[in-house]
Amino acid sequence: MEKTLNRIHPVSDPEATYFLQVSWEKNLGTGFGLLLSDCQCAWTGTVSEADISREAADIEMDREKYVEELRKALIAAEESAGKYNFVIS
Repeated sequence: MEKTLNRIHPVSDPEATYFLQVSWEKNLGTGFGLLLSDCQCAWTGTVSEADISREAADIEMDREKYVEELRKALIAAEESAGKYNFVIS
């Protein structure tokens, strides 16, 4: 299993710091787990392969392109700095 951990500052509360851990087996396209923490509370979730396919179809984006965008937004934080925004709600 592979994991990444990134520090994020959501646009919804730029003064706050959150930590986002993403874990996956083969690649993001087969599904992944998420853990979000503000160092006081933590939230977890999973995204299945079916969820990814459904979301890509909903926004009418090629599935492979959608998975690549997920990779950039969730894993490649330094490579994509300033290109993606997070909103915590």
